[in-house]
This record gives sequence, C-alpha cells and structure tokens, in this order.
Amino acid sequence: MYQSTKVIDLGSTAFRQPFAKSHCRFVHGYRLRAKFWFKSDELDKNGWVVDFGMLKEFKKQLLKTFDHTLIIRRDDPLIDHFRKLNMAGAVDLRVFDEVGIEAFSRYCLIKANNHLTDIKPFLGKRCVKVEVFEHEFNSAIYRD
Repeated sequence: MYQSTKVIDLGSTAFRQPFAKSHCRFVHGYRLRAKFWFKSDELDKNGWVVDFGMLKEFKKQLLKTFDHTLIIRRDDPLIDHFRKLNMAGAVDLRVFDEVGIEAFSRYCLIKANNHLTDIKPFLGKRCVKVEVFEHEFNSAIYRD
C-alpha cells in the first residue's frame, strides 16, 4: 500500500463549546489547517497516489465551509440568537451536530472520500486519516 499526504488551509473559523466549563464556552476562533492521508494499492500513470491538482474543487468546498464562518452546534442553547445574527448579516453561520477539531477532522475525512468517489481517476483511492490543527500545539485526528 502507498500513502501520500496533503496539507490544506481551512481558513479562519469561529466556534464555541456551549457546555464547556472553561473559556471555550465563548465564541473564539482559529486559523484551521488539515492534513490528509491518502492511500492506494497502486500508483497512477504518473507514479502518484493522488494527483493533488485534482483537489482544487475540494479545497474550495472546505473553504466555503470553514473560512470566515461561525460554526455552532445544533443543540447550542443560543442557536436562535446565532441564526438571527446570520439573518442580519453579522455572521456566516454553519450548523454542525458536533463542534471542535475532533468533529472537523471527521467531517473533512468524510468529505475527502466523497470527493474521491466522485472522480474517476481516484477510483480505488481513499483518505484514511485527517488531522485538523487549531494551531501548532493543538490537533485532533480522525481515522477511517
């Protein structure tokens, strides 16, 4: 089996952990970055696991989800307030079932594999792991 990795900037994202006892209960943000691990049993005609040039649309989708957005949990007690801010044009709201770099790494892995499935040259190739970084000291990993 062959593996290759790709690092993709997700952009500046704000979120909060409404049930945390710490300062993480407040809206705060990070410039998120994700590292993707791809695997394949065979290399393509160029000798690659994945042609990174064919990930441009995928990168755009990730930026649309994360860059300059506010991500709030579906069960956040203040969600109606955040929805009003979104309708007023004060935030670009995204609603997730779970929030945090652990959830974001899972989301990115699922989206990566959906993208690979949709493109013929990627048949038989999979994303098997994603690590999302809040900054150089904090990261979380999700594996397939």
